[in-house]
Amino acid sequence: MAAEFDLIRKYFTQSAPQGMLGVGDDCALFPVPAGQTCAVSTDLLVEGRHFFPDVDPVLLGHKALAVNLSDLAAMGAEPLACVLGLSLPAVDAVWLDGFSRGFLALAREYGCPLVGGDTTRGPQVCISVTVFGAVPAAQALRRDAGRPGDDIWVSGTLGGADIALQLLQGKLPGEAWRLPGLRGALECPAPQLALGRRLRGIAHAAIDISDGLLQDLGHILAASACAARLDVRALPAHPGLAGMDEDILLDALLGGGDVYQLCFTAAPQQREQVAQAAAAAGVAVSRIGVLEAGPAGLLLDNQGAPLHVRRAGFDHFEGQS
Repeated sequence: MAAEFDLIRKYFTQSAPQGMLGVGDDCALFPVPAGQTCAVSTDLLVEGRHFFPDVDPVLLGHKALAVNLSDLAAMGAEPLACVLGLSLPAVDAVWLDGFSRGFLALAREYGCPLVGGDTTRGPQVCISVTVFGAVPAAQALRRDAGRPGDDIWVSGTLGGADIALQLLQGKLPGEAWRLPGLRGALECPAPQLALGRRLRGIAHAAIDISDGLLQDLGHILAASACAARLDVRALPAHPGLAGMDEDILLDALLGGGDVYQLCFTAAPQQREQVAQAAAAAGVAVSRIGVLEAGPAGLLLDNQGAPLHVRRAGFDHFEGQS
């Protein structure tokens, strides 16, 4: 038992901000600002499924928190605090030092202090992060708020993380030279919290792109009971993908996950406000289509024909019956 508590104390115990009770008690305590609603999200990362065993632990610590902060961004929420659960096959001081540095550095950058969690022994590394945020009451960006006629937007670029993953898996050997320029997109995503906050009152529906544009946009379409028409020519490709085979590129842009950018909808009259919000947040945005009245989830190309793709996105239980 002493080893577990020593591990927590050495690598993860931080002074809690004033008004909070952090690591070291049965529960963490923190206030939610008056007039705001608590936003909560949990992600589970499993070695071999979500990350390679030899990934740099500093980058893994960063990404473990970043993917949760991205969920807060999609709701227009501000971070309050986080908790961390770790299952480890053994105590590896080098790994823990790197992981904790990456995790805590991002926590400090975005004002999301680590206030609790748990550790245990298990057959492989599993990481569970829960983030708590706050958003003004009735101002959260939700998946079910899209309206026919809305523009569809995405922030940042698409496809880089997916091609980096394929290259690390030994696929696309003729494109291996691209990996150094793409690896950061996969291993060090930047949550778009500043944009999400500025889109409150401007955007209607929003989601973060974790499992692929089509799959995540599909969640908005299903919740909002809308169809969508996409202009695939407007999709913002990562600059490291210039000159790629068009079919491989389109597959990555539409179906590639690990993007952690925002997909959102807004009325056409809000285009200038969207542009201003993006500029203030320091991120580019691209208008890629429009929501339409029609069967929920129907995706059309810019010619009005059904959009056919080889894969719609990442599925954790793909291949399971």
